[in-house]
Amino acid sequence: MSATANYNFLDSHEWVDLSSTPSPFGISDFAQNELTDIVYVELPEVGQEVSAGDVIAVVESVKSASDIYAPVSGTVVEVNEALEGEPALINTAAFTDGWIAKIEASGTNDALLSDEEYAKHIG
Repeated sequence: MSATANYNFLDSHEWVDLSSTPSPFGISDFAQNELTDIVYVELPEVGQEVSAGDVIAVVESVKSASDIYAPVSGTVVEVNEALEGEPALINTAAFTDGWIAKIEASGTNDALLSDEEYAKHIG
């Protein structure tokens, strides 16, 4: 079983762990690899209400800046403050210490892909 077997993904490369409450989310290992060295993360605000697909954060790398989309609707209940001082955690641990925020989900998102579907999507 893969380390991301319980994760769901957007085709824009965000992941969410819906098996945890609240649900942490971040960007996939594939996405961080494409961005290269991440130098800044604009985190969402705790208490922010989001709808699935809303821009919720921004990740800047030496290459570009990328919008990060909310994988599900809900309320941001926690942000990963460690990223403020060490944004490269996303590069070194995209699925663990590099999570961006946690959402108390109020709904699902039909656009979410399973781990297996996402693997096919990125080829």
